[in-house]
Amino acid sequence: MLQVNEIRENKEKYVQALSKRGLNVESTFDEILSLDEERRSSQAKLDEVLAQSNSYSKEIGKLFKSGEVEKANGLKQQTVELKETSKQLNEKMMSAAEKLQQLLYTLPNIPNELVPAGTDEKDNLEVFKEGEIPKLVDGALPHWELAKKYDLIEFELGVKVTGAGFPVYKGKGARLQRAMIAYFLDKNISAGYTEYQVPLLVNEASGYGTGQLPDKEGQMYHVGIDDLYLIPTSEVPVTNMFRGDLLNHSDFPIMCTSYTPCFRREAGSYGAHVRGLNRLHQFDKVELVRIEHPDNSYAALDGMVEHVKGILRELELPYRVLRLCGGDLGFTSAMTYDFEVFSTAQDRWLEISSVSNFETFQANRLKLRFKDTDGKNKLAHTLNGSSLALPRVLAGILENYQTEDGIKIPEVLVPYCGFDFIN
Repeated sequence: MLQVNEIRENKEKYVQALSKRGLNVESTFDEILSLDEERRSSQAKLDEVLAQSNSYSKEIGKLFKSGEVEKANGLKQQTVELKETSKQLNEKMMSAAEKLQQLLYTLPNIPNELVPAGTDEKDNLEVFKEGEIPKLVDGALPHWELAKKYDLIEFELGVKVTGAGFPVYKGKGARLQRAMIAYFLDKNISAGYTEYQVPLLVNEASGYGTGQLPDKEGQMYHVGIDDLYLIPTSEVPVTNMFRGDLLNHSDFPIMCTSYTPCFRREAGSYGAHVRGLNRLHQFDKVELVRIEHPDNSYAALDGMVEHVKGILRELELPYRVLRLCGGDLGFTSAMTYDFEVFSTAQDRWLEISSVSNFETFQANRLKLRFKDTDGKNKLAHTLNGSSLALPRVLAGILENYQTEDGIKIPEVLVPYCGFDFIN
């Protein structure tokens, strides 16, 4: 959530920056600043009225003691009037504060200066590419046909049990899935991240804290009877572990990793591009979360990008890195790098990771602060990234490692799988 004082001080700069997202927010900013002025003015008047009321209360006591009853009763009547005025001012202040809060919830984060302007994925900027795209055998198959051929995943069984988008992994498919989870976690732990096992449901405060609520795109599964939400990523519970905390300068960096299933409604998703593992309602992901000092957050972002590159190099998958344009940037992000693996059988790039810096946007919602070396309390920076989302990595492995006789297993995963070939 943006800070009102920052909007006031950087209004024109922020208007220009949010135009990269295709937004015209000048009138919204004007309304926010007007509401904030109304809130502050009402607060100042309320403080004056309460101070006057307290002064009268002390004076009344003295007047009664000195026998000046008539004068005391006159002041008592004035305090009654002041209480009514204070009630009206408080209601006005609270109303302005509530409207202000709701307006702030509608505004996305300010894009970093390096974020290119653009409307959608076609305007994203490729910043890195690595790996040879393999030449597949004639008659190479997409992963959903390979999964059926080698009895690795049953999509129809998932439909029977739950519905579309909830696959059932079996046999070597399940073992390969489990192997990737263990491998990703081990890589993260060896890089200095602490592993957490976290709840798969979160409360409303957690959803607001990391920016999933209010849910404008209908992505969250809501358990209405308990007013809880299934997590779309472990970023939500992990980051919310620090909600309301006041950290010390010496606590940085805070580096967390977590494996969880993730749940997304993916409203409106349909067509050939979502076949198989390309888009699911439930999928597994290993996540990275960092809490950083503002001075170090972009160096930390670069480090996270290099970390994910290292994993993809070991998997020997062809991949590229994109800096997302304003129109494709997530609501809470100031800068995001997407990783995409090339699916040779589908002849297209598949997103398998996003690494983002949210700067103070989430921290302001979370009230996540730290005491800096100057003794002042400041908002921390939060970051997160996938390392990695499993479905499309699995799709890339099945398609890019297929041979006439079966599917090879990336060498780095063999110790985790216990087998080196699927046939």
